[in-house]
Amino acid sequence: MKTFFASMLLTLMSLALTLPSAAQAQQVSPDSVWIQIAAHPSLGDAKNRAASLSSQLPDVSGYSLGGGWYGVLLGPYSRADAERAMQVYRSQGHIPRDSFIAFGRNLRQKFWPEGAETANVAVTTLPATIAPNETTVQPVEVIPTPAPADETPAQARRSERLLSADERKDLQIALKAAGFYNSAIDGSFGRGTRGSMTDWQASNGHELTGILTTLQRLALMNEYNAPLISVGMAAMTNADAGISMQIPAREVGFSRFEPPFAHYDAKGNTGARLLLISQPGDKRTLFGLYDILQTLEIVPLVGPRERGSDSFTIEGRGNGIVSFTQASLKNGEIKGFTLIWPAGDENRRARVLTEMQTSFTRIDGVLDPAAGADAQQSIDLLSGLQIRQPRMSRTGFYVDGDGTVLTTSDVVGNCTRITLNHDYAVELLSNNAANGLAVLRPATPLAPMAVAELSLAAPRLQSEVAVSGFSYEGLLGAPSLTWGTLADIKNLDGNSGVARLDLSAQPGDVGGPVLDGTGAVVGMLLPQKIGAQQLPQGVSFAANAEAIRAALTEAGVTSSDRNAETTTLTNAAMNRLVNGMTVLVSCWN
Repeated sequence: MKTFFASMLLTLMSLALTLPSAAQAQQVSPDSVWIQIAAHPSLGDAKNRAASLSSQLPDVSGYSLGGGWYGVLLGPYSRADAERAMQVYRSQGHIPRDSFIAFGRNLRQKFWPEGAETANVAVTTLPATIAPNETTVQPVEVIPTPAPADETPAQARRSERLLSADERKDLQIALKAAGFYNSAIDGSFGRGTRGSMTDWQASNGHELTGILTTLQRLALMNEYNAPLISVGMAAMTNADAGISMQIPAREVGFSRFEPPFAHYDAKGNTGARLLLISQPGDKRTLFGLYDILQTLEIVPLVGPRERGSDSFTIEGRGNGIVSFTQASLKNGEIKGFTLIWPAGDENRRARVLTEMQTSFTRIDGVLDPAAGADAQQSIDLLSGLQIRQPRMSRTGFYVDGDGTVLTTSDVVGNCTRITLNHDYAVELLSNNAANGLAVLRPATPLAPMAVAELSLAAPRLQSEVAVSGFSYEGLLGAPSLTWGTLADIKNLDGNSGVARLDLSAQPGDVGGPVLDGTGAVVGMLLPQKIGAQQLPQGVSFAANAEAIRAALTEAGVTSSDRNAETTTLTNAAMNRLVNGMTVLVSCWN
């Protein structure tokens, strides 16, 4: 039988100048470890989790991890017994698969069992073996242990003199991050640094000396590094990609190569993901990658982007994630990474990202562009990543020479961005939900090949009409013509601003121009569904030319009009006209 001792302070005893007695040393093992089950940003949630787990397993404890996080753990055990217990508990489903070995140096104040003191941790023993079907491990011994003595101010000053310049700067950085220091990071412990140390001591219930002891320095650094500790930051080298860096190894793990990316998929609780970028290329390749990345779902539309002559950075925020990408070109090789992190965990994300950027190192090697050729192929995937799709796409048409577009009001509501043909950003000039008409103005003037000419003549009943539209929301890459007839010059409610068509249209056709045989625009197709009413198959409605003209005038746009003509266009001429006039309108979130 072995005795297991667990206390953060006991783990740190080797760092203290005052060592325990020989009798204590036989009872207390500085090598004790825990099994960390979970970490919560809420103390209440952590206590509830610990209470629930205590009804199923013995040796449940809870410790503050620093940085506002609280851990639920099992232990303490020796390393060998901890790994054995973790294997059994995992296999029987008592603990999560991502549970891991935790060390006392990362644990702070004990909060569970409630009323427990950090200096008096229950020490437990495990049987030498655990039967495969055994579900609990009973403690057989409880030995309270005293906290080790801390350094005196004189001893603390002597140990402080042994710190390197970088270690002294690290302490200033940690004090600054904790809100106690706001001066230069210079490694010089002057009045400002001493004052911040005193404030930190006061905040943590220590004697106010202005000189941090070894234990206090370690506690401060553990608190500062808690975000990195919680995600298991560790050095990683990917020889195939030619990249070495620190990564959150507890949260992501290597999955596959799909050039130019090495995929590291989520394996922890955060859902974080990582891509290594590695490919041969030149500036044109780099700029192409910059554009392509912004079409992917992992790069939300909102966020700063910067492209230089040989590097770029992209940050995207939205849809519950924050992603950051950096890449640079050097010696004919493009290398970088993308970190995808859940929104709402900004402090930890920022620390992880800084560590990754600081440690990013190029080594020999670059991904073979042919690697991963057998990966799944899909029109919606790029190197295994989902291409961003618009929330909705409908049809619109040019109404003036500057590229102003008329479309349906349905497609422009609650959009982060609106585009024409997926490439050109537009702003909403007007939107009238009552008549279903919206007017868009491009961010930069366009020169359309053709502009709609609104008919001044009233169309004749039962005359042939055609709708030009992106029937399948842009999948075919060009508009289609759907032919029908004018069934009535008013709708079913008697509204003379809306015509009824005998025509079978697709949802993507909505917003498209309705043309007569001469190519004059007599209306704009409206949605099939009106409120809660779904129209029968083959019945469509269109806002007529007069309603369109009024909407454009209200938006400050001058329409082009056409008097009655008798010349009917050939099919080829009609197709040329609508291809130059009709445009795909997409709403993006």
